[in-house]
Amino acid sequence: MFAGRMKTVYAVLAALLAAVFVVSLGVGRYAIAPGDLLALLTLRGAGGADGMDAIVFWSTRFPRLIAALLIGAALSVSGATYQGIFRNPLVSPDILGAAAGASFGAALSIFLGLGKLPLQCLAFAFGLVGVLVSYSIGLRFSGRARDNTVTLVLCGMVITAIFSALISGVKLIADPYDELPTITFWLMGGLSYVTSDDITLMLVPLLIGFIGLFLLRHRLNVLSLSDEEIGALGVDAAKTRGVVILCATLLTSGSVAVGGMIAWVGLIVPHIARLLVGPNYSKLLPVSLLVGMVFLMAVDDVCRTALAIELPLGILTALIGAPLFLALLARSGKE
Repeated sequence: MFAGRMKTVYAVLAALLAAVFVVSLGVGRYAIAPGDLLALLTLRGAGGADGMDAIVFWSTRFPRLIAALLIGAALSVSGATYQGIFRNPLVSPDILGAAAGASFGAALSIFLGLGKLPLQCLAFAFGLVGVLVSYSIGLRFSGRARDNTVTLVLCGMVITAIFSALISGVKLIADPYDELPTITFWLMGGLSYVTSDDITLMLVPLLIGFIGLFLLRHRLNVLSLSDEEIGALGVDAAKTRGVVILCATLLTSGSVAVGGMIAWVGLIVPHIARLLVGPNYSKLLPVSLLVGMVFLMAVDDVCRTALAIELPLGILTALIGAPLFLALLARSGKE
């Protein structure tokens, strides 16, 4: 019976994903008619090889949607992973400072006048540095033999606070007419300027993160136990947790490096997936991946079409995510 329910969940999510993807390809400030969209998807062109539809579709619309799919999946899977290993449903992918570190790297790159590629590389590198420092300090303070999840969370809060202060310092000394607006806009998150090169850049760390977590999905169930119980099962808690955190950090840093700060996705989507299939990570991870894709793609559609100007993606995910999270809390409280 449960297997049949899982097939239904996967079928519904796959159909919803396909429907939202096709609709998203056509909507926007430059709408593409269904007939022209079909021609583009079948590689027959629209309005000629140099037509405006083809230019908008291949240079802007299609890369943007692929980025929304990848980032939505990455943040959702990363959030579900962190919630499991820290045994806390309120944990999000930036718990160990990955997002704050990546944001500082991007702000520093903008301040120094570096190009887009150095910005993304610096953001990705500082995201990894933030988590590495948090994890190293956490292990040093708590010791490998004890349950160190609380210490890791506290270290992550400290590192996040430090990077947030550094970001404020960069914004303080940045040019208020050029650099400061760029930094502020980047920190709000968005996919307006994503290109196929950006997707290629983040594909490697995201694939490593996805493959690693899906191979370890059964171990993730074990990591929700205490370190003593994990050790009794013959699993090295510290080593396994370190590998899992590395994979989740690759997903988070890669996403933030390209899309900026997109909040709430990694917090809300795992809760929705858990309501659909329960806490078993062999099912929770793929469902989180699918729900995250649909969620971020749909939110990005609203950003592109709701107003005359495009809304930053991070603002809308927060406006949607916060009330949705309250509704989920209310529902779980009643149950």
